[in-house]
Amino acid sequence: MFTAAVITVSDNCFEGGRDDLSGPVVVEMLKAAGYKIEQTSTVPDEQDMIESELVRCADELEIALIVTTGGTGFTPRDVTPEATIAVCTKMTPGIPEAMRAESLKITERAILARQQAGIRGESLIINLPGSPKAAKENLAAVLPSLEHGLRKICGVKSDCAG
Repeated sequence: MFTAAVITVSDNCFEGGRDDLSGPVVVEMLKAAGYKIEQTSTVPDEQDMIESELVRCADELEIALIVTTGGTGFTPRDVTPEATIAVCTKMTPGIPEAMRAESLKITERAILARQQAGIRGESLIINLPGSPKAAKENLAAVLPSLEHGLRKICGVKSDCAG
């Protein structure tokens, strides 16, 4: 069983002005897929705070799969992809490419998606959109392949970080 963290990136949720709807959807999907949820958190749309939480989950908590939701749009405050790129040592472009390809079957606006995915140490970080519907659709597109990738990241045939 691999460990997972879900980080919601939203000024409104962080400040208590809106309930987090996408984070719980992602948590339930990961639990159903056999992941052990070790951490959930909410951070504002501040790149340094997003980076800090990603680094904490990867380096201190040693979580295998770190999933963010939110902060991937076009507004000036949407900086989750930039934070992800800043903390990863390797990018994994196939993951966001697969999510966009599946999303294009649903909406032409999928071309506007800015999600990133990458590796930091023995952690895989994946960005999802902030909409619960879009987060669910995007995660469903890649979830079946992630376990194999996580095994490769930790360099052994059995589970690590779990």
